[in-house]
Amino acid sequence: MEIVGIIPARYHSQRLPQKLLRLLLGKPLLQWTWERARQARCLDRLIIACDNVQVQRAACDFGAEVVMTSPEHSSGTDRIAEAVRDLDTKYVINIQADEPLIHPTTINVLGATIAGDNHPVMASIKTKLIDPDDRDNPNVVKVVVDKNDNALYFSRAPIPYRREADQEAIYYKHIGIYAYTKDFLYTFKNLPASQLEGAEKLEQLRALEAGYKIKVVTTQFDSHGVDTEDDFKKVERILIQNGHSSVIE
Repeated sequence: MEIVGIIPARYHSQRLPQKLLRLLLGKPLLQWTWERARQARCLDRLIIACDNVQVQRAACDFGAEVVMTSPEHSSGTDRIAEAVRDLDTKYVINIQADEPLIHPTTINVLGATIAGDNHPVMASIKTKLIDPDDRDNPNVVKVVVDKNDNALYFSRAPIPYRREADQEAIYYKHIGIYAYTKDFLYTFKNLPASQLEGAEKLEQLRALEAGYKIKVVTTQFDSHGVDTEDDFKKVERILIQNGHSSVIE
């Protein structure tokens, strides 16, 4: 087995309680994410790593492979590390559970990157930021990269800063999906929490501050995480616009 996809599914959410089980057009939000991810050709196996019996039961009901992990984990990375501990795999892709619009091609691009000839230890995804409202939205993470597409910084603030109002700037939105070599996953997990990570509340900054590179490749397919009620409604509108209707008519 080369690449395993893990969807860390934490039951409790401060900003939008129990969001993973909330019905989105008639089926749980988590199911939308899983159905998208299982279309990715690069994944040899796809597992939901949960911490709650209700999530486990719901995931089993829609046919997912599920493993129960400790409810004490403070991050998705810790949960994934437990889930893959005994698996014989070279690479791990962390697919955020609250990304119901994640495109399978995005996962495939990430899989090809982590298993490619350049051998990055960690990789992620960016897409050109189109919606001007997203630039100043702290729930939409921005990223800047060097000429080799290695991350320079991730921020909730709009980066780069435009000193002149009429100056052109290209903004990239970070899509919160990560790939790691299995070995580096445990290195990353054991790094001490960093100052930048604490300030931005962005776990990936821990790797950058420790001196590791994160390859950030571009996809044309946008995605929208669900952190708030407004996010939920936005995703629902997009699904309807794309031809989806409720499974409960």
